[in-house]
Amino acid sequence: MRKKEIIIGFCLSAFIYCTAGPGWAAEPIKLGAFFDLTGPASSIGTPTVLVARMVVDKINKEGGINGRPLKLIEGDTEGDPTKAVMVVKKFIEKDHVVAVIGPTRTGTGMATKPIIEQSRIPTFMTVGGDPVISVKPYRWTFKSPQRSSIAVKKAYGYMKKIGIRKVALITSSDGFGRDGKKWLEKTAGTFGITIVGNESFQPRDTDMTAQLTKLRSTDAQAIICWTIGPAGSIVAKNVKQLGITIPLFQCHGLPDPKYIELAGSAAEGNIMPSTKLMAVDQLPDSDPQKGVIQAFIRLYEDVYHYNRKYPINTHSGYAWDAIYIVTNAMKKVGTEREKLRKAIENTKDYVGLSGIYNLTPDDHNGLGVGSMIMVKIQGGKWVLVD
Repeated sequence: MRKKEIIIGFCLSAFIYCTAGPGWAAEPIKLGAFFDLTGPASSIGTPTVLVARMVVDKINKEGGINGRPLKLIEGDTEGDPTKAVMVVKKFIEKDHVVAVIGPTRTGTGMATKPIIEQSRIPTFMTVGGDPVISVKPYRWTFKSPQRSSIAVKKAYGYMKKIGIRKVALITSSDGFGRDGKKWLEKTAGTFGITIVGNESFQPRDTDMTAQLTKLRSTDAQAIICWTIGPAGSIVAKNVKQLGITIPLFQCHGLPDPKYIELAGSAAEGNIMPSTKLMAVDQLPDSDPQKGVIQAFIRLYEDVYHYNRKYPINTHSGYAWDAIYIVTNAMKKVGTEREKLRKAIENTKDYVGLSGIYNLTPDDHNGLGVGSMIMVKIQGGKWVLVD
């Protein structure tokens, strides 16, 4: 009887394996994927890993990588740099991944970068901050979200257009916030903008009224907040509670329905740079990204139904673009690390969800100001304003 059960079980397993895909005979290509699945940025990291699974599933259904299936090896950073380092070491030493996607935050990205560079493992990060590809070495490190410097230029360009010349800053003290602050200070003069107030807060702070009270006493025409996660919505609420009426600008990490949910009515009128995902139906039909983004949304919402728990946000495309750029390079040159790194580095005219990518040895992001839009929250919806 036991022997019969084993045979039946083996046959059932074989059936499931053969019907789950095109019937792979080749060894899978392992791709590491690590995000904040728990911790303060889990609202970003969790839907990001769902998109990563969706991309891998799509690629495998279309034949994989030159006849080989992709296998996603997942890890949770918990928003902790030390934990992130442990996950990457496991990817490299135990799982023997070919490339890595992630993480979620700039701080965890910077913590893992030395190991990535020393181990010579192509890694496409999904972090917003610039240091991962601006602080040398960054030969093996790439990133799919726009640089903070690009988002700052987009925001300042819009401010200049509408006549804002004086701003006050409130930024998070973490790696992402510090990076944003650096670019906000460095770039202001180029756009004829003066910074008249400058405050910071801890990412886990639950009240920023003290800092905002100081900024209220300045002659700023707008407040710029630079953070991701729940802290941004707290700033918005505090601004409203203090009766501050000048516009609140948020960074490119906050165009997310979760932000509106957490900030409530305080989100109304907030302005921020964003990927085109948040206002795709408002784009002209001539925009080459429009059809690509709409196809992604149909897959995300109508096939996988991820929107039921995690509505589309500006982060939704980061893992998609990162995995496609890496796997497109694999299709061209295989999985040998140096060849793969070089092929990624020479990606040209890839039309993605976050922009049209043109990478170079000196630019491991490949997106310019034109890849972003400015959106304003009106009636609880994202409205394209620039």
